[in-house]
Amino acid sequence: MHLRIGILAAAILFASAIAPSRATSNHQYAKGEYAVIRDGLGPDKKISLASHGEGELGDGDFHVWLMSEPEHRPIMALPGISSDNNLDTAPDAYHAFWSEDARYVAIAFRTSRHEVALNLYRIEGGRARPLRAPSLFKEVTSRDVADRDDRRQLISAVEWRRGGRIRLREYQTFVVSDPAFLRLLGAYGRVKEKLDGGKLYVEFAAEANCVPDDDHRYRVIDLRPVNPDQPPDW
Repeated sequence: MHLRIGILAAAILFASAIAPSRATSNHQYAKGEYAVIRDGLGPDKKISLASHGEGELGDGDFHVWLMSEPEHRPIMALPGISSDNNLDTAPDAYHAFWSEDARYVAIAFRTSRHEVALNLYRIEGGRARPLRAPSLFKEVTSRDVADRDDRRQLISAVEWRRGGRIRLREYQTFVVSDPAFLRLLGAYGRVKEKLDGGKLYVEFAAEANCVPDDDHRYRVIDLRPVNPDQPPDW
């Protein structure tokens, strides 16, 4: 039996009617200040994750850094988090979720007022290497979510397991007018509500066990539908 050693849930909300946007959270960093993000200290207390930026809003040359502890020395800027793709610069706007052995970490952060990104990394040899998690929607439908699908909500959850394996859960909602979309989802989708104008409020819910491969990606080895009435907590 695999040991559950960490849980992360992050949400992407695309409609203000679902959840109101929150103001941008900024921080003016002092010279040489690297501020540890939420839960950024690794379980082994030898590494941490800290944010640093320049300017009044901290949005100049902003990065989240892998740090050596306890000397609090920057090792490297994490790929995939920078001034180009973030909304907030305050350290508490970034949340780290470590595996128990400190070899893996996930970071949740906002890329827009209604979108939360989820980045996964493997920590080895003093480096943070990005890992790509699959889209369960694409695993089921063989395509990406399109603009015409009118996605309203996405909640993703990751559970760290031994050997860097993960259990990935994905819950999404859509407003569509074409009944063929529901057939595309098969057992993974259902109509939650019939709306005016013949539109359908559709839920998608899936869960998969995934393993890392040699290309720094996660590969699905077991995919199944789950109860949409119990979406991941976040």
